[in-house]
Amino acid sequence: MKTLTPLQSLVLDGRGGARTIEPARSGERKPGEVLWLHLDYKDPASLAWLREQSGIDKVMIEALLADDPRPRSLVHGDALLVILRGANLNPGADPEDMVSLRLWVEHDRVLTFRHRRLISIQEVADQLAAGNGPTSAGDLLHEIVARLLSRIGTIINGIEESADELEELVLTAESRELRTRLSALRRQSIALRRFVAPQRDTIGRLHAERVTWLDDTSRARLRETADRTTRYIEDLDSARDRAAVTYEELSNRIAEQMNQTMYRLSIVAAIFLPLGLLTGLLGINVGGIPGTESPSAFTLVSVALVVIGLVQWWWFKRRKIV
Repeated sequence: MKTLTPLQSLVLDGRGGARTIEPARSGERKPGEVLWLHLDYKDPASLAWLREQSGIDKVMIEALLADDPRPRSLVHGDALLVILRGANLNPGADPEDMVSLRLWVEHDRVLTFRHRRLISIQEVADQLAAGNGPTSAGDLLHEIVARLLSRIGTIINGIEESADELEELVLTAESRELRTRLSALRRQSIALRRFVAPQRDTIGRLHAERVTWLDDTSRARLRETADRTTRYIEDLDSARDRAAVTYEELSNRIAEQMNQTMYRLSIVAAIFLPLGLLTGLLGINVGGIPGTESPSAFTLVSVALVVIGLVQWWWFKRRKIV
């Protein structure tokens, strides 16, 4: 069997710090210390260790390794299985293409699994390296959840700023470009909400889960995090609705511009219609056309057409048609 090589293998000292430890020596921990292993669930060595040496029930292992699972939490004995989603901030990726994070939390051991990189996990590790990180399993669970949501919140703030900008540009920007941006904003809001909404329900249940290692402080912090998730969903709904209203306003403006253009064309057509009728009658190639022998007939007809056009324009102005 291949040697297990975790992405992170740390032991929390209970004072905000952590030290690196070899997985094979994890049993040498002192009382009160919490082991944190961060693994790639697509790595063969990690899969073999999880199935053969982790001591986790097979049903729970299958839940941890499920393809594209929805956010949820599940209590098994005094352990907690949690599946969450984080924003995909990897280069070239769409933020709404969420990254799956799977957690198995016990009172003295926390296992986290991911395949694509998550900046939030590295931030928690950096906190521990600086000596101001989580101190217990419940604290580590909350910190990971809070960091995931913080990244999602940054994206949602960007969506709200884009909605503000598009509302201001609706009267000045090119309609084609603006409609494309509005459509993209609505799609991003809908896609992000599709993952954040079930995550709200999952985080909302965490503080009420019946596990002994989750103290009152951690429960209160998880409850606040759940409330923050609810606000994020409300912000997404607001941004989506504002984009829809802005799109409708833009469509109305485009329709109004089109109506104005068609109205002007109708006025021009109304003026030139009788003039075209007269010139058409005078242009037919039959005998009896008046003025064919007069050298001043063309001038008289031209002046008459101008006068008729001016009279029509005056009549339109008087009737306030133009």
